[in-house]
Amino acid sequence: MSINTMRQPRSIYLVLDMENDLVHVDGPSGKGPLGEQVRQRGILAKTATAIKKARDAGVLVGFVRVGFSSDYKECPAGSQVFSAAPQHGLFKLDSWGTEVHPELEKLSSDLDIIKHRVSPFYSTTLEAQLRALGVERIYCSGVSTQAVVQATVRDAHDRDYEVIVLEDACAAHSAEEHANSMQSIARFCKTETTDTVTFTNP
Repeated sequence: MSINTMRQPRSIYLVLDMENDLVHVDGPSGKGPLGEQVRQRGILAKTATAIKKARDAGVLVGFVRVGFSSDYKECPAGSQVFSAAPQHGLFKLDSWGTEVHPELEKLSSDLDIIKHRVSPFYSTTLEAQLRALGVERIYCSGVSTQAVVQATVRDAHDRDYEVIVLEDACAAHSAEEHANSMQSIARFCKTETTDTVTFTNP
């Protein structure tokens, strides 16, 4: 493969925070409002479908996961989102909880981004890898809509990426919160569903 071919603009499908602690029925969130929305909206099946469609179209796939070391040294003590993680043993790297849900196909060739905050761009190698790969367009979906999806859209927009959110593969803690979150980012992204999306490289 020539250097010019390697540098051609590309797209990536980022699967956001679809890890056991958040979306597995046996995980901490499985019996709560988020887990209920994940099941009601069929998020796992729709995400699996989107991953296959992306791969079939030759589009890169990347998985973003929140995770902390066993001593939680990266965990912000004052965060309303993460401060309780050490007490409950949540988001511990190299544990079942931070593994991608088994219904989703994760390959060794996929990007694997570990983050310690809400945004996948904050203090991670994501942007460096996207630039090196020539990525210009980001498709994304995941949980939760009001957190990582919103953060991804806003941060990607300000880094000049084209962003397309697969709305039906996202979920929040309630249908209303999901709808409000999608409305708030509508100016910064395009919206598709797993049925309507056509994955392409620019």
